[in-house]
Amino acid sequence: MSNRLEEFVKANREEFNDIEPSDDLWTRIETELPSYLVHQKKNEAKTFSLGFVLRIAATVIVVMGVGFVLYLRNQNNNKINYASINPVYAEQRVQYTRLIANKRTELRTMAQADPELYKEFSAETTRMDSIYRKLNNDLATSPNPELVLRAMIKNLEIQTEVLNQQLNIIEEYNKSKKQNENKNI
Repeated sequence: MSNRLEEFVKANREEFNDIEPSDDLWTRIETELPSYLVHQKKNEAKTFSLGFVLRIAATVIVVMGVGFVLYLRNQNNNKINYASINPVYAEQRVQYTRLIANKRTELRTMAQADPELYKEFSAETTRMDSIYRKLNNDLATSPNPELVLRAMIKNLEIQTEVLNQQLNIIEEYNKSKKQNENKNI
């Protein structure tokens, strides 16, 4: 049967090509289709070409690059020359900063035996360090930078004293702990 149909279509092909659908056929078909199929077709039409996407990506990269360069310039402009304010204070600042870094490292190694005690101590040093950073930020806009620098030095001195006290407390704690262990044996 399919052979007869094929032969009939081949023989009458020109008659099939003469008939064309009316202009409003597609609008009638769309109205009869379920609404989700119509919306799906409309959403498919909203595609972007690769060239458009690449232009957008290139624009984003250029904008990010310019922003990064501006950020780096701003960072370099914010560096303060402490020696130009007061060379003695600048030298003291470097010494205290180095000393504090060493004390904090020593405190970390000694406090491994009692992490809770270290946590308590680090909370206090973190608070003092945040005050130091605030003073450092205020230094650039201060009408009297030498006074602010002196306050920074004083903060560093206090941090050093507190760290020394914390180290002493940990040493005493460890000594008493060892003595208690020796007595128990």
